[in-house]
Order: sequence, then C-alpha cells, then structure tokens
Amino acid sequence: MIITKTPFRMSFFGGGTDMESFFRRYGGAVLSTTFDKYCYVTVRHLPRFFDYTTELAYSKMERVTDIDEIDHPAVRNAMKMLDMHEIRLTYEADLPARSGLGTSSSFAVGMLNAFHCLKGRYADKKKLADQAIYLERELCGEAGGWQDQIAASFGGLNRIEFNQDGTYDVKPVIIHPQRKEQLNNNLLMFFTGFTRFSSEMQKANAAGYAEKIRQLQQMYELVDEAEKILEDRDSDLDEFGRLLDKTWRLKRQTGGAITTSSIDEIYEKGISAGALGGKLLGAGGGGFLVFYTQPESKAAVMEAMQDLLYVPFRFEDSGTQVIHYTPEMYEPKE
Repeated sequence: MIITKTPFRMSFFGGGTDMESFFRRYGGAVLSTTFDKYCYVTVRHLPRFFDYTTELAYSKMERVTDIDEIDHPAVRNAMKMLDMHEIRLTYEADLPARSGLGTSSSFAVGMLNAFHCLKGRYADKKKLADQAIYLERELCGEAGGWQDQIAASFGGLNRIEFNQDGTYDVKPVIIHPQRKEQLNNNLLMFFTGFTRFSSEMQKANAAGYAEKIRQLQQMYELVDEAEKILEDRDSDLDEFGRLLDKTWRLKRQTGGAITTSSIDEIYEKGISAGALGGKLLGAGGGGFLVFYTQPESKAAVMEAMQDLLYVPFRFEDSGTQVIHYTPEMYEPKE
C-alpha cells in the first residue's frame, strides 16, 4: 500500500502567463507557494476476490473490469500511461475540489507519485511535474497552464519561470524566515462558496485572448516587483499587498468569467475594511479569496468577511511526499 500527501498551491502573481500559448511567445513567470492543506491518495493492488478489477473512491465510487470503462479521465489515462492494473485507489482532501487551489493537479501529482512507488520506482519532483502536465494537458485535453503541477510537486515559495523553448525553472524565493512568517501572518483566506472547473473557466476566458496580451505582460512584470519586495529586507512588505490589488484588477480584464458581481462585492468589502489588496485564487469564477492585511486591520477584515468560511493556513516547503510505503508482490494475470 502507498499513501501520498500532496499540498495545494496559492498563486500570487503571474497567473495566466503559465499558459503555453503565452509563454512560448513572450516568456512567463509565476510567484506562488504551497501551504498546509493537502490531498491524500492511497493506492494498492486490488485482491482478486471480486468480479471487478479496479476500484476508485473519490467523489463517487467506480468499480470496473476494464480500464477503458473508468469515468475519471485523469485516473484512466494515468493508468494507461504507467501500465497500472488491478488497483484500488482512494482520494480525500482537506479542501474542496474546483476551488482555485490547483486541486486537480495536486491529485494528478500525488496519484502519479503513488503509481511509481507501487511499481517500486522512484520519480523525482521534475519527472512528476512533467508527467502531470502531460497527463492533464495532452492526454486529458484539459485547458490550463503549467504552474499547478509544478507547485504541487516541488512545494515551497517559488518563482517558476516559463521559457520560450518550452522548459521551466523553479527558483526558491530567498526570503528571511521572519519576513516569511510576517507575510504568512498578514494573509487571510476565505472560501466564497462558489466552485467551478478550472478548465471550463480557461475556455470561457480564452475568448478575445489577443486583446488580453498587454494585461498578461503587465502581470508578468509584477512578478519581478513582488519578488524584489520579498527578498529585500529593507523594503516595505505592505507593498506586496498593494501589488496583489494591482494584479487582481489586471486579471479581471483578462476574461469575462474571472469574476462575478458577488465576488466583486466581497472583495471591495474587504478593501473597505482595511485590506491593502487581495485576489481570487485560480482561474476565476469562485473558490477562495485571499487578502493581505496589516495586523491592525485584521480584526476588521475578519468581521467584514464573517459570512464566509475563514481558512487558516501555514506555508509549507515539502511538495508531494510518500507518507506510507508498504511494497507489494504483484504478478500480472496471464
């Protein structure tokens, strides 16, 4: 039996520039972190006592005798890609799916990690990220960028650079521990209650993409500014919050499905209560909202958001991990 634990990610700057259609022409970068909310994937070989050969438990239960009968596209394609047979897979998570935290990609990374382990193979973080990107974007044909799979695999507070030749580099942000702690303490996250599929939002926002290039280029430039603020101990950390407001207002211009009147109302309520900035996490349309607040404004912002679910969190640095490893003897059926 294998159990993997894979974190969710919080993207601050550069979202959208990780789309291959953009960065292969202009380059791209995101500034993001993973945090201490996780998905857990358990995989083992299914004992041969049943009239089915694969059992999956996620938001639904699937029991099939042929891999092609599996409804879940990521599981079906991953099993084919890595030649997996006769397995029982279960998924559970600390936070809901379709909420803007890269949950589907965290699942993909954690599942691939578990599959490799079940076969007795080690897969490094880059291999897992690369395979998860290929699985979701190519085999499953889902629209979206590359940042989620990389963040979930590597973990930590990073600048992820996307190069025009189709490669990427993961560069940890060099930030003093006390400054990182202060950043963490100044961020508040709330669940708006709305969920959606990221790939659906990406397709909806693709309309008029050519006119959005300028906004995406400006969002790309903000990654440099935000990174400098974090790494320079003499700079005012509150500028990070003000930049979040700037990037959110730019992002709202890149697609009609990014926000809704309800989300705009919630956001402005937080700003009016004293938050310096914030943004909706993910492709848009709902999910989690993060605010940057000064310590003296935190109580007022919490009160303004009292109708929403507050989700405390801490940054994490590990990325996907195998937390239980019991090798199994497996002989394929003839």
